[in-house]
Amino acid sequence: MLRVLGWYELRRNDKGQFYFVLKVGNGEVILIGEFHESRVAAEAEIALAQKNSPVDERYDRKEAINGKFYFNLKGASGKIIGTSQMYTSSIERDKGIAAVKANAATLTIK
Repeated sequence: MLRVLGWYELRRNDKGQFYFVLKVGNGEVILIGEFHESRVAAEAEIALAQKNSPVDERYDRKEAINGKFYFNLKGASGKIIGTSQMYTSSIERDKGIAAVKANAATLTIK
């Protein structure tokens, strides 16, 4: 069976800022990067995600005030690289982290 790896997409918001989204093989977004003024900075953040995603200590597991769960992927300096979607349980959040670990090393950028 062929396994479709994830990919990054570079995007711009309505203010013209660049950011990335990391998608899994089915097209679901599993990580959204921070906003940057330049494409180069957003591309550099993809490189940070690729480098830091295998390291479990780089994931800051959080619970929002509404009772939903999410995580931030951080660099060695503690700066946030990307944030997940909201999950209904900590188990689902941990599955999201596993998905980022499995897909973030991809070199595919669309």
